[in-house]
Amino acid sequence: MSDTINKLILVDDHPLLRKGVRQLVELEDDMEVIGEASNGEDAVKLAQEVEADLVLLDLTMKGMDGIETLQAMRNAGVSCHIVVFTVSDDTNDVVSALKAGADGYLLKDMEPDRLVDRIREACSGKMVLSEELTEVLAKAFRDDSSKDRGDGFNSLTRREKEILKMIAEGLSNKMIGRQLNIVEATVKVHVKHLLKKLGLRSRVEAAVWAVENRVK
Repeated sequence: MSDTINKLILVDDHPLLRKGVRQLVELEDDMEVIGEASNGEDAVKLAQEVEADLVLLDLTMKGMDGIETLQAMRNAGVSCHIVVFTVSDDTNDVVSALKAGADGYLLKDMEPDRLVDRIREACSGKMVLSEELTEVLAKAFRDDSSKDRGDGFNSLTRREKEILKMIAEGLSNKMIGRQLNIVEATVKVHVKHLLKKLGLRSRVEAAVWAVENRVK
């Protein structure tokens, strides 16, 4: 077990749900909940005040909903991982969350042990999606209005193709940098360039596209 303690913020307007997740997390030696919020406004303030590794964010809340909260956090400079945790498997909700800067999308009906595993993966920098959503996302991206999306694969450099493959494997920029022996800032530049060339908007979209097109 790693000595690193992953620090979480729980954002949900149902106290019972927050309590359940907190109890689940506190059974783990490498995780702790350092804050809770029941609405978007409080969540944005909290995320700015404390240093969390992960925000677990509900989608449907009164007042500011999850998407608005997510956008507000990103606009305020919150850089930690943010994973949407919801009952909604609606394609529009999934795509909207990822476009707004979510690092993952998990459904509330998942098994507790599986949730803990995915939280741990998210804290390590991996993108996390409930398995049943991968196909939904792939179809959504295929059906998008931009038919040219992804046509720029042949224009990618060898290094960009390497990084795209690693993104598809769920590796973070830091982890990619370690494997390729380059600094994280350089990885970020490569990611920015490959997204632009492929006409994609996010790492998650790139990962799904790479899997869908069997990038090796």
